[in-house]
Amino acid sequence: MTSAYDDSAIYEVSSDSFWEIGNYKRTVKRIDDGNRLCNDLMNCIHERARIEKAYALQLTEWAKRWKQLTEKGPQYGTLQRAWISLMTEAEKISDLHLEVKGSLMSEDFEKVKNWQKEAYHKQMIGGFKETKEADDGFRKAQKPWAKKLKEVETCKKAYHAACKEEKLATSRESSSKLDPNMNPETMKKLQDKVEKCKQEVQKTKEKYEKALEDLDKSTPQYMENMEQVFEQCQQAEEKRLIFFKEVLLDVKKHLDLSNNASYGDIYTELEQTIGMADSEEDLKWFKNNHGPGMAMSWPQFEEWSIDLNRTLSRRDRKKPGDGVTLTGISQTGEQTTHHTKNSSSLSVRNSTIQSSYNPFEEDEEDEEKNSSPLSEKKEEIKSKNCEKNPDWSDEETSNPFSSDANGNGNPFDDEPSPGIEVRVKALYDYEGQENDELSFKMGDELTKIGNEDEQGWCKGRLSSGQIGLYPANYVEEIH
Repeated sequence: MTSAYDDSAIYEVSSDSFWEIGNYKRTVKRIDDGNRLCNDLMNCIHERARIEKAYALQLTEWAKRWKQLTEKGPQYGTLQRAWISLMTEAEKISDLHLEVKGSLMSEDFEKVKNWQKEAYHKQMIGGFKETKEADDGFRKAQKPWAKKLKEVETCKKAYHAACKEEKLATSRESSSKLDPNMNPETMKKLQDKVEKCKQEVQKTKEKYEKALEDLDKSTPQYMENMEQVFEQCQQAEEKRLIFFKEVLLDVKKHLDLSNNASYGDIYTELEQTIGMADSEEDLKWFKNNHGPGMAMSWPQFEEWSIDLNRTLSRRDRKKPGDGVTLTGISQTGEQTTHHTKNSSSLSVRNSTIQSSYNPFEEDEEDEEKNSSPLSEKKEEIKSKNCEKNPDWSDEETSNPFSSDANGNGNPFDDEPSPGIEVRVKALYDYEGQENDELSFKMGDELTKIGNEDEQGWCKGRLSSGQIGLYPANYVEEIH
């Protein structure tokens, strides 16, 4: 900014008035302050945008973490979905705050930046063109009046000096009259001095009054010129104030999410989802899946038979017994049961054998050590079969579940053809607990293959092609 009027240093500013020489500099400084305020407003908007972005990222991180914890946690049913809806709300609100951040930077920030370039033009020598123009205008308006003010100040000093000199001469003359030894010639000089001082006082007074009169005559013109320059500065400042107000309203509009239709929809949906939580439905689900509503194969009296078919539960299949497991298998022809020791569990669903392991194979070491009556009986039956059918061998009968030469199938395969397929829809979420089980979400559609077994399990195929088992009461047929 250009400095004030050059001669302002010689004047003693008696007040803080705008009309004093050089006091227009506050108005000129306001122009520089306007440019600084533009920078401050842009920094303010930028910081708020960073806060919006950080908040959005924190919401997303929080939603992701708690969604995983809730899905893997013990909460179930409709209340779990209501709980997860809080994380869904956070994700949507996060998106809205990212939109706010984008609006603040791409619209409001850029708007202030562009206006600043148009309103303030930098000079090569430093400062702004608008500041220099205002300063030059004030100096030009003030210069004639300042010149006359300088003359007034000069005349005033001369007049005051003359008055002081007259006072001093009069005092000396009075003192000489009281001195009886005073030389008459000296007395005459003092009297002449007093007379001369009085004439000088009168002369300087007239000159002072005339200079002051001229200053008063030029004051209206001075005030008019100063007000004209000041009004130009006021107009420029008014534009800045109006623009800043407009920007602040735009910022408020972007920050006020209550005016965003999607913002209200988020909480309407959240309220509806939470309202759909049904304690009775959740309790019923838990009862049917983990309580008294679960299917149970109650123990029944069974007559012992060499042809006894024993169905093992899924738990038995996953936990092989430490002892000897006897399994009676009905064979076609004259094939008999075999005894297995420390074999892996055998799972029978829908009377269909899923394991490829043959429980009737024994290694040579077991045959040598096994001297029980059952083992001897097995060898006796095996010898008789060999005599009746020379072509019969261990290799051919290593898998009692395969079809024999006469075309007889697996005696366990008493269910309809597994080719029967029915489209079903999941009623609940299910997470497979074992490698041969399927996982799906409520509402997913899959294909049921075959019928339900005695343990309440079905075989099915997902849309991805994966085949596995699932609890039958988790789905319903699609009609």
